[in-house]
Amino acid sequence: MYGWGYEADPVWLLIIVLSLVLGFSTQLYIKSRYKKWNKVANTVGLTGGQVARKMLDANGLSGVGIEVVSGVLTDHYNPKKNTVALSEEVYRNRSVSAMASACHECGHAIQYATRYTPAVARGALVPPINLTSNLWMFVLVAGVMLNLVGMIWAAVILYAVTIVFQLVTLPVEFNASKRAREFIGSYGYIPQEESRGAKSVLSAAAMTYVAAALISLMQLVRILSYTRR
Repeated sequence: MYGWGYEADPVWLLIIVLSLVLGFSTQLYIKSRYKKWNKVANTVGLTGGQVARKMLDANGLSGVGIEVVSGVLTDHYNPKKNTVALSEEVYRNRSVSAMASACHECGHAIQYATRYTPAVARGALVPPINLTSNLWMFVLVAGVMLNLVGMIWAAVILYAVTIVFQLVTLPVEFNASKRAREFIGSYGYIPQEESRGAKSVLSAAAMTYVAAALISLMQLVRILSYTRR
């Protein structure tokens, strides 16, 4: 009979601990990188909002709006509204971190405008991921409680959509950071001595998505263990 007692298995516990450590350390790393370079003002005195506008306009995206949103590290591109949403700190700050973060989100706007293939694929996966992100857990619990391996495999398939989504997200995020670095380098909004800081912030942000994908893969191993037992 299947049961939640499997979590007492040393392998299960190891996976859980590794997932928690990886998630926590990644968040700590990105916050430390952002905080460090958020104290360093860029030498040209441009705010995140100003450099975002320049990057969008330079790529022929004058129609893409920029809005301020609440929170910290809540910056994102909204394809439905066709706007780059920047946290107030990023929008108004003249730091290296603010400009790097703003340019990264503009990179996403450019991806959608140019129909960048991974970004298009990721967008197509949003509807199914909204359905499967929570459904797989209910199916798994039902399969375990009813001792139905078929339902557990159904949960595996549903959860696999999450992993595919995260794997497709990786090239999207790396490419957005690449576009940000190229714009910063080409237009000189962050001089050479400050480019290292921008790269550090962008690389740390990308590692968040790498960690999320690894955690999901470890979670998949946990789910698959039910089918073997």
